Amino acid sequence: MPAKTGKQYMERLKQAKSSVYIHGEKVEDVTVHPAFRNVVRSMAALYDRQYEKPDKMLYRSPTTGQLVGMTFIQPTTIDELIARREATQEWARMSAGMMGRSPDYLNAEVMAMGIANDLFAEDDPMFAENARNYYEYARENDISLTHTLIHPQMNRAKALHEQKDADVPLHLVERRKDGIIVSGIRLLATQGGITDEILVFPSTVKKSTTGEDPYALAFAIPNNTPGVKFICREAFDYGRSTWDHPLASRFEEGDAIVSFENVFVPWERVFVCGNSSICNRTFRETNAVVHMSHQVVAKNIVKTEFLLGVTLCLIEAIGIGEFQHVKDKGAEIMLALETMKSHLYRAEHNAKPDRWGTMTPDFAALDAARNWYPRVYPRLVEIIRILGASGLMAIPTEADFEHEEIGDIVRRAMQGATVDGYERVQLFRLAWDLTMSAFGARQAHYEYYFFGDPVRMGMAYFDGYEKESYKQFVQQFLRTKKGGVSIPLNSDQ
Repeated sequence: MPAKTGKQYMERLKQAKSSVYIHGEKVEDVTVHPAFRNVVRSMAALYDRQYEKPDKMLYRSPTTGQLVGMTFIQPTTIDELIARREATQEWARMSAGMMGRSPDYLNAEVMAMGIANDLFAEDDPMFAENARNYYEYARENDISLTHTLIHPQMNRAKALHEQKDADVPLHLVERRKDGIIVSGIRLLATQGGITDEILVFPSTVKKSTTGEDPYALAFAIPNNTPGVKFICREAFDYGRSTWDHPLASRFEEGDAIVSFENVFVPWERVFVCGNSSICNRTFRETNAVVHMSHQVVAKNIVKTEFLLGVTLCLIEAIGIGEFQHVKDKGAEIMLALETMKSHLYRAEHNAKPDRWGTMTPDFAALDAARNWYPRVYPRLVEIIRILGASGLMAIPTEADFEHEEIGDIVRRAMQGATVDGYERVQLFRLAWDLTMSAFGARQAHYEYYFFGDPVRMGMAYFDGYEKESYKQFVQQFLRTKKGGVSIPLNSDQ
């Protein structure tokens, strides 16, 4: 079938009847439940956009000739790489970059793993074939995916097999002729319960050892597979209007604990089974992390553009644009935005085909960006809080403005330099929802840990960075008695 519409996306969720739990109850239909209905409609709008802008969002399938999602494409040229990124940013602008797990994120992953599938064949050629087939299946059916990478925290000082209850983390129970049985818990499936399927892979931020082979699993199954339960955290969409909660009321993706209770996974859906070495190398050796990072950096540029726009509107609304510290803080966001754009430009224009023929961005640029942004994002939202000051606390609701006794009072009291009270509070409620609400706090936490613990990420970045040419530069300079010294550094530095 071709790329799906929003109506088809919602109909699949209705028919699936996945086991989803929230606020102590089982959800009968996520498309109408108050905790999910608004984000489901936001997701549906993404799929509808594919047909509203088909030249940007769709392309012809290389196998069926049908129109499929551009975010699934295997780019073979820089132009195709940029076209995929432009489709990503088209979706990102619809949520102001607030949906960190829009479908394009995992579409890029299944593409990379499906094309660069040789690694999975180390155990059995079947696994490589499975990865290749799953990519085609996901692309041709426009499958929406959630995913889970990490085990419950439990005791982080011990390995998984050393835990007091070593059966809590997701693990292999049995190999059968037709597939495997798995049981245990995984975290933290964003959009769990509002997608078609779940992709299970281990995180590679913390490497596994051979003693953890029973936990080294990778597979993809429908969300409504018997024994799979999504236990969702409290929803930050409180059912308020888009005026009062402009972001949370539309883009609250949710996060879920996933329980697997003796779940059967057919062999054709398995990519890794009991091999820690393959799991540790998967994201890097298939270039999946490169293509996923490309999507993330593209999305975060849109998000930073939105942050800057909110900041500039706030500055103008209350007439603080001539203060020195205000301009300096605005410049911080501008510098962050331009830095991210530069990383993206370098990544795309230094792209090269990998050995499978996929045009692959320069990972050095993307790796720097994905390590830097989690460190700077908290500062960007802090700037909005500082500039908003008490105005982020004095935010009456829309109902207050409509009340016949107090409406005129709040309208006059809340007026700004260039806007009336109604418009100013609407803007400040947006700034509050972006930075201080439960939704805003979750965004900051989410960006900080997007790829894992930033300190551990930084250690890996330091260890992997090419250092010798820089040390040689200094050492040769110290040996030179007169004149200058020029040491050629690596061209990709």
